Amino acid sequence: MLTQVGIALGSNLGDRSAQLNAGIAFLRTLSVISEVRESPRIKTTPVDCPPGSDEFLNSVAEIDVDSIAHPPRKLLELLQEFEGSRGRALVRDVNAPRPLDLDIIYYGDQVVREPFLLIPHPRAHLRHFVLEPLSRLRPDLILPGQTKTVMELLRSNPSS
Repeated sequence: MLTQVGIALGSNLGDRSAQLNAGIAFLRTLSVISEVRESPRIKTTPVDCPPGSDEFLNSVAEIDVDSIAHPPRKLLELLQEFEGSRGRALVRDVNAPRPLDLDIIYYGDQVVREPFLLIPHPRAHLRHFVLEPLSRLRPDLILPGQTKTVMELLRSNPSS
């Protein structure tokens, strides 16, 4: 069964653009169709990161996954393995700088509440660095549990 999945990509260490390119290439291997829809990339100020953290390069991608082959938990594991292969430490401080961050924003219309896996992402509707790029892909999307579209959320949280 095909499911549209939104993934937020971010990097604030090393060659940020190259890291996002690698992330997109990896997402292409997970997608049932080779097309990965990616938003324009934006530079953002770190949120809740240690003082002196470099700015982020962020985007959002949407892929079509086979929900039988890649259910949410399995998808999370694959994303975390790939982050590790790109230099992200398995054990790290919360919000520490990172070469690549891949977060599941939504998985179709599913709501998942498990230890270490919350879908939709619990802060996506509050974060400019997610809403801005997502609004370029899916402005009319209503995330599960929300009543406003992505564009409406962005307008009500312009600098979050």
